[in-house]
Amino acid sequence: MKLWGGRFRGQLDPAVWALNASLPFDKRLARQDVRASIAWARALGYAGILSLQEDKLIQQGLDVIFSEFEKGEFVFQETDEDIHTAVERRLSELIGQTAGKLHSGRSRNDQVVTDFRLWVMDHLPRLDAALLDFQTALIERSETDMGIILPGYTHMQRAQPILLSHWWLSHFWPIQRDRSRLLVLNRHTSVLPLGSGALAGTPFPIDRKFLSAKLGFHEASQNSIDAVSDRDFAAEFLFNSALAGVHLSKLAEAIVLFSSAEFGFIELSDAYATGSSLMPQKKNPDPFELARGKSGALIGGLTGLLTTLKGLPSTYDKDLQEDKVPVFNAYDTLMSILPALAGALRTLTPHPERMRAAIDTTMMATDLADYLVWKGVPFREAHGLVGNVVRMADDLKKELDTLTLEEYQSISPFFAEDVFTVFNPERSVTLRSAFGGTAPLAVAEQIRLARLEIED
Repeated sequence: MKLWGGRFRGQLDPAVWALNASLPFDKRLARQDVRASIAWARALGYAGILSLQEDKLIQQGLDVIFSEFEKGEFVFQETDEDIHTAVERRLSELIGQTAGKLHSGRSRNDQVVTDFRLWVMDHLPRLDAALLDFQTALIERSETDMGIILPGYTHMQRAQPILLSHWWLSHFWPIQRDRSRLLVLNRHTSVLPLGSGALAGTPFPIDRKFLSAKLGFHEASQNSIDAVSDRDFAAEFLFNSALAGVHLSKLAEAIVLFSSAEFGFIELSDAYATGSSLMPQKKNPDPFELARGKSGALIGGLTGLLTTLKGLPSTYDKDLQEDKVPVFNAYDTLMSILPALAGALRTLTPHPERMRAAIDTTMMATDLADYLVWKGVPFREAHGLVGNVVRMADDLKKELDTLTLEEYQSISPFFAEDVFTVFNPERSVTLRSAFGGTAPLAVAEQIRLARLEIED
């Protein structure tokens, strides 16, 4: 059974059939296709296209099909071109010729994009829940590791001391932005295309506002041509997924480094690391490396769809059959990455002593400049003076806290005996108490706000 073919004399070439058929991937739209068909049958009934008996018969048949999908009992046939063909073929088996009336005024053009939008709307809450759990793991880490001081880096060079909790939370807020984008995406996706036909709209008096409400859409599309071609929601889904993948990759890169012997700041649980087939001593951070690697595929999916869309005229073209696979892949990728990384975060062991040992006095050079600012020295001048101190310490092969007061005063008379109080990482961290800073009080407030975000 095909949904088309009356004007064709010959059979479709098997190679073209294999290329054209989309069932291997669009079968994931099965439940959404049945739901949309149930709503469409009801709308046809209200419009007088189906009798009450026909409407009821189609509804009963579709209910059976939905149950078969739910129970995993639906049997696909080799002749099923796509999920729409499969559902209509099965409906014909169940109720006979009346099934042929279901497609009145409907095209696969508006049908497939309706199913696709429904699928995205159904799965966004699941993706949001996985992101939320990952965020929760970051908050739990920040609470557990409160008080541990970590060397902060810029340009991968030691910069200033920070709280490890502050660093964990620096990965919380990007994920919060990812989740906020999902809310916007849900609103953009929640536009009903059904009733647009192939491109010109349906000729029957279909109540599209009723359809929209019944299927849980926010509104019906305003232009039938745009409705069947619009894949902005798919591109947005891929962009959001790619950006979330980038955020996860940034954390993953740091964990890979921090868990190496060269850093030794953290150790992953055996449950979240793998070994080497050759080197018995190896403990590899594979979940984080895979997260880092899969971010490239997420970016590629977005690039691929945008490249497809840019060359299309208006209405529907078969190129749009390629919209679903990257979205499905992006969803599957994130849903595999997020639980693994959340579990790894919850079970890792920090090594505060290794972090503390990596903090040297040069990381308080900015504090030294701030010390001079408090003495009334303009910061730009203070910056230059401290640069001279660092150069002198380097020439003398000394740490900044082992220079003598005389050596300091040879650079500037503003240095006094209290200058040596600067070289204390706890002091450095505590001073940065402005909102959003790394001081314990500021981080405690940040944790409170983060908790409010995930509990909202």
